[in-house]
Amino acid sequence: MLFQSYTNKKDGAIRSYDIKSPKVKVLAAVILLVCFLIVLICVFPALWVMLAGFKDIKEFTRNATIWPTSFDFEKFKVTWKAFKFGKYYINSAIAVGGSTICAVIFNGLLAYGFAVLKPKGYKIAWALVMWSLLIPATTSIVAVIRNISLIGFKGSFVPIWLAFGANAFYVVLFKEFFEGLPPELLEAARLDGCGVLQVFIKIMLPLSKPIIMVVAIFAVTAAWSDFLFPYLVLNGSGKETVMVKLFAFKDTPTDAVSVLRAVVFSIIPPTILFAVFQKQITDSAAAGAVKG
Repeated sequence: MLFQSYTNKKDGAIRSYDIKSPKVKVLAAVILLVCFLIVLICVFPALWVMLAGFKDIKEFTRNATIWPTSFDFEKFKVTWKAFKFGKYYINSAIAVGGSTICAVIFNGLLAYGFAVLKPKGYKIAWALVMWSLLIPATTSIVAVIRNISLIGFKGSFVPIWLAFGANAFYVVLFKEFFEGLPPELLEAARLDGCGVLQVFIKIMLPLSKPIIMVVAIFAVTAAWSDFLFPYLVLNGSGKETVMVKLFAFKDTPTDAVSVLRAVVFSIIPPTILFAVFQKQITDSAAAGAVKG
């Protein structure tokens, strides 16, 4: 049963005829065991937080066992209503949606210029983009927040969206993928009368679904888990995201277990996202990593 999945495997590190060797079987068993341990280590913190949420404060402080005495979902309902999580879920959804759209469109357009259009001086701009990867984003946070306040965007989702629309890492991913697309298709589109933007919208984007999926997943997870920038921009505006509100819970008269339940609510969306799109994420990441 353990090695049945290898019977029809024709590629990869271990193939069907490799598994016939006893040494390979032992190696495969060791690899599976190591992978299982890694998964267990990664899953344990989230599982502990979820199980701890079913406890009350007395059981949490006095009982050292991981397993709760009862599974009462009413406690999660009380926490959801008390912290008004529905409102902050909507705020996070707005921030994530706009950030993802900007990450795909703006970074894709810049990469399109570097990989396909190549105007005069583009190598200087490309060098600046690569150089920006060496500079931590927090070094300019004071100047950015001051400029946001001066132009009147404090308390708005727009700065958060635009911040993800100017990401050097996403530009690199798009550029590497665009350079691997067949140039004949672009030439054919130009001969048919397509303009610069039409080539990008009608040719580049449909052919770039794998890398768009990769960038979108990165943008969704980064925007959902981001705390510092939304905190500085949205705090006190009533548009706080889930992560910003989690930080504010420390100033409210609540117990540690209620905060753990709030943490559970914050990790549910990315967990569901990965569970639903696991195959697409892994396939798209592999496709986006192979140039050409």
